[in-house]
Amino acid sequence: TKYFGNWKSPSKYERITDPYMAIKPVDENINTPDKPNAMFFASLPLQINDSHPDYAAMVIGNFMIGGGFLNSRLATRIRQKEGLSYGVGSWFQASSQDDSGNFGAYAIYAPENRDKVQKAFQEEISKVKTEGFTQSELDAARSGWIQGQVVNRAQDRALLGKLANNLRLDRDMNWDKALEEKIMKLSVADINKAMSTYLDPSKMVYVKAGDFEKAFKEVKP
Repeated sequence: TKYFGNWKSPSKYERITDPYMAIKPVDENINTPDKPNAMFFASLPLQINDSHPDYAAMVIGNFMIGGGFLNSRLATRIRQKEGLSYGVGSWFQASSQDDSGNFGAYAIYAPENRDKVQKAFQEEISKVKTEGFTQSELDAARSGWIQGQVVNRAQDRALLGKLANNLRLDRDMNWDKALEEKIMKLSVADINKAMSTYLDPSKMVYVKAGDFEKAFKEVKP
């Protein structure tokens, strides 16, 4: 009332929905002259929410692909092994209210490495889809993910954001506890099944931006 006084909205509040939408694959290069670094983005819409039985498997699966794990598949291949990227990672998110989620990835690299970065990314996602993860990968990732949750709850900003979001969704911290318990019970087979079900590099949207005209002109004989 301090700022709005007696004002009343003429319309009833209605949440804007964000439903899942299937999209066609795209592979686009955007030339950005005079930029020393280039960016790679990949994205795949998913029909999933955070109450779905596969949600926990997707969370920890993404963590092993590139969601913050130091020995993630993408970091090991693209940054450490091949030295193609200054920074690489992935994300997975799923709505709490709509059947809508997203898997994606990014990489920062020298423009001349554009095709190598995309090839390495697609190969690693294909390996995850067809071969899956190992028990040792899961054990290490699960421990790291749980530790990350503990750290987040120790930070005021992150904790307040979580509590505010819980109020909006009519949840409490028991929801987070239940998610951690689900992740601790996951088997390698559970995660590999989810990866095989949801991930497909041939269906993703790829966008790369950088000074490609200059880079590829310079590497020509």
